[in-house]
Amino acid sequence: MRLISLLTDFGTRDEYVGVVKGVILARKPNAVVVDISHALDPQDVPGAALMLKAAYPFFPQSTLHVVVVDPGVGSRRAVVILSLEDGPLFLAPDNGVLSAVLQDPRPKAVVRVENAAFFLEPISRTFHGRDIFAPVAAAVAGGMSLERLGPPMAAGDLVRIDLPAARPDGADAVTGVVVAVDRFGNLITNIDAGLLGAAFHSQLQVEIGGQRIQGLVSSYAAAAPHRPVALIGSRATLEIAVNCGNAAETLAVGRGAAVRVAWPAGA
Repeated sequence: MRLISLLTDFGTRDEYVGVVKGVILARKPNAVVVDISHALDPQDVPGAALMLKAAYPFFPQSTLHVVVVDPGVGSRRAVVILSLEDGPLFLAPDNGVLSAVLQDPRPKAVVRVENAAFFLEPISRTFHGRDIFAPVAAAVAGGMSLERLGPPMAAGDLVRIDLPAARPDGADAVTGVVVAVDRFGNLITNIDAGLLGAAFHSQLQVEIGGQRIQGLVSSYAAAAPHRPVALIGSRATLEIAVNCGNAAETLAVGRGAAVRVAWPAGA
């Protein structure tokens, strides 16, 4: 039995998450279902793509990751299962939500989910999470062959969206953006730690929201309370935080805000 993870924009106010889990458990009572998050902004496909990339490497390799962030529910958009060689499976709408996973260098195989024998009838035009994703997840987690779900398709034919990438800014700087704001108000950027030489962390200058932060530190507590701090966060990217505070509120910036990191010439 494969572990099943769930990543949705359903929130927890309504019955949607509970019903999805109910359908899975009705078909596979011994299934283990783990929530990644249900608090994504509605229809936030780019945010889901990046959160999925940040989360899936920390699960058992055999996990089935079910992503239901689906603005096209009820339309002709496809439902697909992507598999990575000797790795996880991803069940998702073909709307770009798998774009970050597709950057994984492992060989990929894709099946278009079309076999209605595995769906819950009648199929709602507004709740495919219940009627398609949940029953298919239960079947796959139980060991059903993916070939029974539908025809193969090329990974290159999957919908991809442009995800923001950090870029060089002259010889001595890099520019990126804030790609997520967590519940603590920490500003998570797309500037990978590998772009910032560890030997020069104390000399780096981070510019965001009209303010400058000198140097990177190793922890939130390395800054005085209520002071902005820059560090490498859990996603292994540059993060801006406020010790015992909320960086998004303090700096009055959010997702999409520009971030620039500069270092001494020749460093």
